[in-house]
Amino acid sequence: QVQLLESGGGLVQPGGSLRLSCAASGFLAINTLGWYRQAPGKQRELVATITYNGHTNYGDDVKGRFTISREDAKDTVHLQMNSLKTEDTAVYYCKVVTPWAREYWGQGTQVTVSS
Repeated sequence: QVQLLESGGGLVQPGGSLRLSCAASGFLAINTLGWYRQAPGKQRELVATITYNGHTNYGDDVKGRFTISREDAKDTVHLQMNSLKTEDTAVYYCKVVTPWAREYWGQGTQVTVSS
């Protein structure tokens, strides 16, 4: 049974940092790991993705502030978020894409940036 376990969300002040982690289990193989977010009243949007060979892609709003990385041995992806802004407040979702193009989503973790 496949599972995505997200952790690291919480409340942080503007300018602060948070690190999200997502541990994937039960997958035969993983092509891409990624993070997406959805703020109230908005559509879910790309935050960052990383492929099996380390290619990364970032949403325009987070470039230069967020860094995605993965630990292949543990099928784990991390998202280091620095210089957080109030507009980064959202539910952050982990996503796995397999080599067969199947997609799996985590349940989400809340990130709130507020003073």
